[in-house]
Amino acid sequence: MNTDYSEWEEYVERNLRGADLSFKEALHLFNLPLPVIGRIADEIRRSRCGELVTFVIDRNISYTNRCVSRCKFCAFYAKSKRESYVLSKEDILRKVEETVELGGTQILIQGGLNPEIGIEWFEDLFSAIKREFPGVQLHCLSPPEIYFIAKNERMSIRETLERLREAGLDSLPGGGAEILSDRVRTAISPDKVSADGWIKVMETAHGLGMKTTATMMFGHIEQSEDIVEHLFRIRDLQKKTRGFTAFIPWTFQPKNTELHAIIKEPVPVTRYLQVLAISRIILHPVRNIQASWLTQDFEVGKLALFFGANDFGGTILEENVVTAAGKEYKPAKVDEIVKAVKSVGRPVAQRSTGYEIL
Repeated sequence: MNTDYSEWEEYVERNLRGADLSFKEALHLFNLPLPVIGRIADEIRRSRCGELVTFVIDRNISYTNRCVSRCKFCAFYAKSKRESYVLSKEDILRKVEETVELGGTQILIQGGLNPEIGIEWFEDLFSAIKREFPGVQLHCLSPPEIYFIAKNERMSIRETLERLREAGLDSLPGGGAEILSDRVRTAISPDKVSADGWIKVMETAHGLGMKTTATMMFGHIEQSEDIVEHLFRIRDLQKKTRGFTAFIPWTFQPKNTELHAIIKEPVPVTRYLQVLAISRIILHPVRNIQASWLTQDFEVGKLALFFGANDFGGTILEENVVTAAGKEYKPAKVDEIVKAVKSVGRPVAQRSTGYEIL
């Protein structure tokens, strides 16, 4: 195995200097041995973030499973009207209350693209949550949802975001990015917002002073070139706006989805760690990289802390989308996260959505 670290040092130095890699250089990372890119990413993480590992106490509430997009990678949307639901405001408030009682600070509300839900529904919901639980961070509605609401209401993205923010929306999660390559999107989610549309929503939110996260779901039909295209789009927007607080790469779960016919298993752990490390190396303007214990389990989550991740994600008191795709899951307890991180010799702290230490 070639473990020549002269090249390794150059990647670290360029990241810390804020120098962009070219497409060819970024693609070359996929040819390096896994221990080498792990070491590069770990060195960058140590210099940028130090040793502290953070996590948030949160809950993912799926307000509806009706979705006109019907993406091929999704097992969550209702196949018929009979199976569809929309949670009541009372149900959602009860879930928020349970979360707050457990020390939760972040509520993630996401669902399907449901044409029967107008912007007033969200305004009413967000303002009710903020009235009862003013300390909760509403980290809700991914770019496809914002885009869909704006289109339905015949409003601009800016106006849509301004109204929702006025009602209590604090920040946007990075969902619905999948892979920001229209070649891939046309194949797996043709009825969803384009890659440019996703970026436009995020850029508009950042322009209003709203922070957001960014995600990438890989391990389906994409190639390494598509992953680099995705990372470059995130990198370039972040250089312009500085609005992303974190990047979260996670792996496609094929069971129960339309793509299961061609993709039987999630990609191996080695591919997850490789992409995680490469994300850290390429994304020099993004400080926080999150491990995905939800799709990888705790043991791999701990390994991720040595492949560029400095954040362990959330306790995720509820989750419906990844679990619909057949991934077994139970919420993480705070002491389980603390124990897991300490077991690999790292200090750990609870944070807010905006990465302030609580």
